[in-house]
Amino acid sequence: METNNKRIAKNTLLLYFRMLLLMGVSLYTVRVVLNTLGTVDYGIYSVVGGIVTMFSFLSNTMASASQRFFSYELGRGNYEQLKKTFSMTMTIYAMIALVILILAETVGLWFLNNKMTIPAERMEAANWVYQFSILSFMMTMITIPFNAAIIAHERMNVYAWVSIVEVLLKLLVVYLLVAFSIDKLKLYAILIFGVTTLVTFIYRSYCIRKFNECRFSFYWNKKLFKEILSFSGWNLFGALAGIFNNNGINIVLNMFFGPIVNTARAVAYQVNSSTNQFVQNFMTASRPQITKLFASGEQEQMMKLVFQSSKFSYILLFILSMPVLLETHFIFKVWLNDVPEYVVLFTRLIIIGTLIDSTSYALQTAAQATGKIVTYQAVVGGMMILNLPLAYLLLRLGHAPQSVFYLSIANSAVCLFLRLYMLSKMIHLSVSDFAYRVLLPLFLVTIIAYIAPLTILMNLDMGFSRFFIILCAGFISSISTIFFIGLTKNEKQFALQTVKNFKKKYVQKNA
Repeated sequence: METNNKRIAKNTLLLYFRMLLLMGVSLYTVRVVLNTLGTVDYGIYSVVGGIVTMFSFLSNTMASASQRFFSYELGRGNYEQLKKTFSMTMTIYAMIALVILILAETVGLWFLNNKMTIPAERMEAANWVYQFSILSFMMTMITIPFNAAIIAHERMNVYAWVSIVEVLLKLLVVYLLVAFSIDKLKLYAILIFGVTTLVTFIYRSYCIRKFNECRFSFYWNKKLFKEILSFSGWNLFGALAGIFNNNGINIVLNMFFGPIVNTARAVAYQVNSSTNQFVQNFMTASRPQITKLFASGEQEQMMKLVFQSSKFSYILLFILSMPVLLETHFIFKVWLNDVPEYVVLFTRLIIIGTLIDSTSYALQTAAQATGKIVTYQAVVGGMMILNLPLAYLLLRLGHAPQSVFYLSIANSAVCLFLRLYMLSKMIHLSVSDFAYRVLLPLFLVTIIAYIAPLTILMNLDMGFSRFFIILCAGFISSISTIFFIGLTKNEKQFALQTVKNFKKKYVQKNA
């Protein structure tokens, strides 16, 4: 377990390097792109790209399936079966790619031109965005098995290095977008497609060189095909529910309020995505270990890792989100020249929902590791999928756009407890232990840690001085409360040892 924790810590640090690069550039590029495209065109790009993303639930589902099967075979040490699984996965992807292309160019294209609220003079540009979004998605989809192989082998340093290239390319996109005077929305869609293509080529080339199983040769096994497809089919239902919660609601908002609200939502999700990357990096490093421990029959160790990962996922997001939640107005005032309406409220509500979801990431991985997800996805996915029709009903009744985010928060809380109940049946997870060892400490940490920064917020005027004081006070309050209230004795030792190892390896080495 100690070796696994060290590997997770090391891979998480490497992924943090990747995240910091992407976060810094993405926050900068959002500002420039929003100012260059304008509020309406930025909203069009967000919602039109979202139509294509709705088709991506197929590829995302297969990505989860690929990671699960690759990690499972690596956990068993069966490399011959790993090769067969990779080739079978690639074959299935080719079949799905054709299905997605047909759906996107028929149903999706009809919906774009007949149901979306887009100014008539921008409809041609919206179709450009749509077609290049399809191309970008198709390019990414056929590469997902290669990315799954990188994660299963825990080669997280690859993401860090490729991110340097990706960062440089995105900065070049911003420069070209400002430099050329042609239709900015069309140009942006073309340039993003170019970045996606090059990054995709790099990942594929690396995997083919480094991993023997990534050399595709046609393989067909009816039993393996059914096993992967069965797992993916029910996983597909859960992914579909997630898409309805995300891009489906974005489209509903467009139908009632137009692209300006889509812009506010897109900017809010960009901020949320930047902070949530810390958690996703940690879980990317943890997921293969959870699956491998299950595959090797180490049930007790897997359960410990699930509890620990759930707690640390929330803690990482909590520390980063505190200054964003408290100083949302000030951050957007400094970051953007023109702050879109609703963006401050949307950002806060989305982050609160993500905080609740963060405690579920490890639970989802544990469910995936079992491979028996039919009932799990039917129950949890069924609850998630209710979010879209309920959101449509709320807006139809005349409620404000933020009502759909309140609904999503409630849905996330219900889904958390449904996951706990299902896992108590699947892997005998103790709901009471999870509540006592994970949820209760996190609840106490949240309440106590906010006292000091909230007091400062209410007694000082908005500005750089208050932001800096809240940033420092919030960090000190969070860390101290987490350490003394949120962590067990073993978790404190692990946290301290990780800091010591990092200091020894990176700080003292460079001193």
